[in-house]
Amino acid sequence: MTKVKICGLSTEEAVETAVSAGADYIGFVFAPSKRQVTLEEAAELAKLIPSDVKKVGVFVSPSRVELLEAIDKVGLDLVQVHGQVADDLFENLPCASIQAVQVDGNGHVPNSQADYLLFDAPVAGSGQPFDWGQLDTTGLAQPFFIAGGLNEDNVVKAIQHFTPYAVDVSSGVETDGQKDHEKIRRFIERVKHGISGTK
Repeated sequence: MTKVKICGLSTEEAVETAVSAGADYIGFVFAPSKRQVTLEEAAELAKLIPSDVKKVGVFVSPSRVELLEAIDKVGLDLVQVHGQVADDLFENLPCASIQAVQVDGNGHVPNSQADYLLFDAPVAGSGQPFDWGQLDTTGLAQPFFIAGGLNEDNVVKAIQHFTPYAVDVSSGVETDGQKDHEKIRRFIERVKHGISGTK
């Protein structure tokens, strides 16, 4: 069954909602963003997450030192890296890694040392999907996440199109820039039970 990552959580209520609804991954954004949290805030929120739900830290062009500090302070299970990735960034990390790839039309999928790939829209967190026809995932070595403009109305179609390891949502479960607990529940329900949207 396709796994679900709910990203950009910053409140106890949103974390508890995502966990109780069946999220497999909870994402904390450490890069500059309206969803950004500090390591200290994430460490407190992480206490609400059971061990079978994985904690993901989201970074843009981080140093290895930044990753190791966050892994240690928050107890991250995975790091997700956007932007520049040094050749040795993922080597011998104490947790799993995800390299984000922005799908911009050239169809290029990088050779990556990461454990997972995540395919996102050209502007991450924008709520805009990328053109699914521009991405060919056949023959990929790693399991992959699909992100970029997913919501309760299109996520089942995305799963049918790509058969991904997991789907990732942030703005698609928000209302007026805040996490919407009902949208979180409905998104996870759609993924877990394959209920298509009505739009």
